[in-house]
Parts: sequence; structure tokens; C-alpha cells
Amino acid sequence: MDLALLRTFVTVHRAGSFTRAAALLGLSQPAVTSQIRTLERQLGRPLFLRQARGVTPTTIGDELAHKAAPHLDALVEITETGLDDESSLRTLHLAGPPEFTAERALPALTELTGEDGQGFALRASFGNAEETLEGLAAGHHDLAISTARPRGALLTASTLCDEEHVLVAAPSWAGQLGSEEAVKTVPGVKRAPTFEDVPVVEVHESLPFVSRYWASVFDSLPAAPGTVVVPDLRAVLACAVAGAGLAVLPRYLCAAALERGDVVALHEPTVPPLRTYFLVVRTGTLAMPHIARAHEWLLRAAADWC
Repeated sequence: MDLALLRTFVTVHRAGSFTRAAALLGLSQPAVTSQIRTLERQLGRPLFLRQARGVTPTTIGDELAHKAAPHLDALVEITETGLDDESSLRTLHLAGPPEFTAERALPALTELTGEDGQGFALRASFGNAEETLEGLAAGHHDLAISTARPRGALLTASTLCDEEHVLVAAPSWAGQLGSEEAVKTVPGVKRAPTFEDVPVVEVHESLPFVSRYWASVFDSLPAAPGTVVVPDLRAVLACAVAGAGLAVLPRYLCAAALERGDVVALHEPTVPPLRTYFLVVRTGTLAMPHIARAHEWLLRAAADWC
């Protein structure tokens, strides 16, 4: 059996679409369709059911993918690692949101780097959920950390951990909120200030963190626009510490600042808002030892992050 046909078959199985598979393989859609038909003729069985949107594997198709995918991935790993340089380390390519990846995932994974016979070199890239999942599907990454659970058979997700969100601001703002004395110090204000009177620090003009918090806790939308918008939660924290306004931050990121008193929690809801992170791989690639080891290591480390 032609390995090229099997490679195309596995790609279609993971992508759930001839069009998507063609893009991943760098082939035309007719070429992918022709290769799948050739393989089906050789096997004498249909491998996919054609639908309006993509394809669904038959029972035979699922069985073949289960048997063939790990071996094809292993062959790809051999060609990428090379046969001539036995001392070279495998390279693990990780992608995820910048703050969580930098503060959580990378410190955990660096313990696995090195030349101990099972270690690997590590490369990381940052991006939002859409970017990282697209890069993973295209083969640019081995592991992706995402706040969105992917759909379809191409990618497999495991729940990594939940992060708690906290509404914080510098102590000076906390001292004003709800204080009648603050009315005297804020020109033009005839009442004690509320959350809506405090400037907002966010990562995007759409106020994703503040809006999610307001909807979950107050069942409303925030009234104040973003005063300071910076595309990194660590910068948001720095601005909040400096007194720029309120911010909604993951507790892990602001825990030290809360302990030092650099910021204070403005509200402590009974059920705090949570955001779930997923650890995602291309289906079948956990057969590769370095990916499987990193995957297992991160899941174990995440037990202490919740």
C-alpha cells in the first residue's frame, strides 16, 4: 500500500474535510479526492461518508486511522529528527497565550529539557486561541494551550485547569469606592463613586475580561470604556498597581501583588468567574514519546495550579 495514500487518508480523517486536508498537505482538492478514491478501490471499502460540510469516517475508516496514524506519525518524527545525528534532541513546539504559557507552562516544561536520554529542546510561540489551534492543525506546533475546546477529529483536547478571575485595583481606588469622604475629593461628584466611576485597564478595546466578569457576577455589561488598553495581562497588572484603574486578572497572576498590598480585591463573589484551559494535540501524535511526556507532565503540574 502506498504510504502517500495513507498519509492523505490520515490527514482527511483528522481534518474532517477534503478541502482542509488539501490545504494542510499542499495539494489540490481534486488530488486529495483522487487519492482517497484510489485507496478505497484498493481496500474495496468506503472510508468516508460525504456530507454537505466535510466528511465522516466509516467504521472501516476509523479502524484504519486508529491503526495507521501512530505509525505514520512515527515515520514523520524519524524524518524530522534525522538519522545521522544521534545526539540531537527532539524539539517540542509549544503554543499558547503569552501570560499563562510564560508563567505556568514554560517553567514546568523546562524541567524536561536537557540531554538525559528522554529530554527535548523546547520552542514556544504565543497567540490567541484561534491562532494557536490553527497552527497546531497545520503542524506548526506539537502542543497548544487554548481557552477554546476545538471541534472535530483533527485535534484532541484534555482539560488542563481552571483559572479564577479577580477584580482588582490599587488601594487608593479601593479607599474611594463607597466612601462618602470620597465625594468631597472628586470634583463634580454628588455621590460616593462606584465601580462604574473607576477607569478600566484591559487587554483589548472589547474589554473581554471585564465584560466576562460583569456578565457573570453582576449580570450586566460594564459602563466604563477602557482607559488603558495593553495587549498583555502582565502589563495590565503593572498599570493597575500604578493606579490607572480597575482590572480583572487571573488570580495566579496577581496573587503576589495582592499579598504585598500593591492591589486589593474590590469584590469577592461567592462563585468567582472561571476560565478553563485545554491542552490540545493533533489526534494520534501522543504516540510520539516527547509529545506524550510533555503532555503528561503538564497535566500533572496543572493539578497544583487550580
